[in-house]
Amino acid sequence: MDSNAWKKVEIARDKDRPTALDYIENIFDDFIELHGDRDFAEDGAIVCGIATLNGINYTIIAEQKGRDTKENIKRNFGMPNPESYKKAIRFMKQSEKFKRPLITFIDTKGAYPGIGAEERGQGQVIAKCIETMSSLKIPTISYVIGEGSSGGALAIGVADRVVMLENAIYSILSPEGYASILWKDSSRKQEAAEKMKLTAHDLLKFNVIDEILKEPDGNAKNNVIEMSNIIKENIIKNTNNLIKTKQKELLENRYNKYRKMGGDY
Repeated sequence: MDSNAWKKVEIARDKDRPTALDYIENIFDDFIELHGDRDFAEDGAIVCGIATLNGINYTIIAEQKGRDTKENIKRNFGMPNPESYKKAIRFMKQSEKFKRPLITFIDTKGAYPGIGAEERGQGQVIAKCIETMSSLKIPTISYVIGEGSSGGALAIGVADRVVMLENAIYSILSPEGYASILWKDSSRKQEAAEKMKLTAHDLLKFNVIDEILKEPDGNAKNNVIEMSNIIKENIIKNTNNLIKTKQKELLENRYNKYRKMGGDY
């Protein structure tokens, strides 16, 4: 089966695809990483910090994968533990306190499903992360840059504007997981990818996202600098629009956005 959706999955998972830190380095004038959830530990699967762009201070929350074995172990293969989400909540609140717009970069197979993560309340802290982000009194913009799977992605994706790169994917779980649950056969992953409607164009059609950013030469890895500049211009444009919106209207718009999301999907 020649699956266009599966091709997108493979591109999104490519080990050479630019990561959140690649974009952060090229987009912002400066970036200071901040660490820890002040409760249990520092988890490298989510990177948090503050940065400046076009004279505006931002808070950045980004899911980060690794490219080799050493970096993947450091980043837990881009699968956040509860302490990553608690760290994200801490900086969401800090962002609101200092009236900094929030930018998130989504790129994860999903939240880490290990026993320790479950014992430390993985599901509960993801729900708290969603609750916190959805009620922030500041502009929020999320970028799906690679994989966006399950609650692990949604936890930092409840934004005023949700933007996807054209070869990114965004779904309830992996195609392999979907096929295993629905058909008890993970080998039907390509068929699952088509049925899941996980591509940027599918999700724009169903109003799950707001914009698609075209990738240079058909793939972001071909020109990281140009892709970074495209995202930079989009951040500036969306920020300028959102900061003009009154706080009450911002919250009402966000509430209505997620109440009606998906249409007939």
